[in-house]
Amino acid sequence: MPLTDADRNEIISRLNKAMAKVCPPMIQKSASDKGMEIIGNKPVPYGYKKEIIPGMYFASSVARKEMVSFYFFPCYTQAKALGALAPKLMKCLKGKTCFNIKKVDQVDEKEVTALLKAGVKIWKEMGYMK
Repeated sequence: MPLTDADRNEIISRLNKAMAKVCPPMIQKSASDKGMEIIGNKPVPYGYKKEIIPGMYFASSVARKEMVSFYFFPCYTQAKALGALAPKLMKCLKGKTCFNIKKVDQVDEKEVTALLKAGVKIWKEMGYMK
């Protein structure tokens, strides 16, 4: 069954609400009814040229036609440790950092909040945050 507009909006709302809980210390780069993007609060070198960017990418939500995508970069290096915090959400993981969510019940706001808070701790340890 395709994702309805109401379900899509509810999923985005839950994800954005959880992401807003970690701002500050994270910085909200953009936000709309279609999604949200948050980054670290410390300028860091990035890429092979080591250009200074305003903050390391942390997480985002994006509304799509058939699903809502949630990107969470700390998962790239710490998937096993973070997986225990959000078992429901981990079932939606496609690749290393992308969660494709197709049903409202796949998003438990408490799980997402715990995952994001653990990610903030990881970002601090890696030097991407003040």
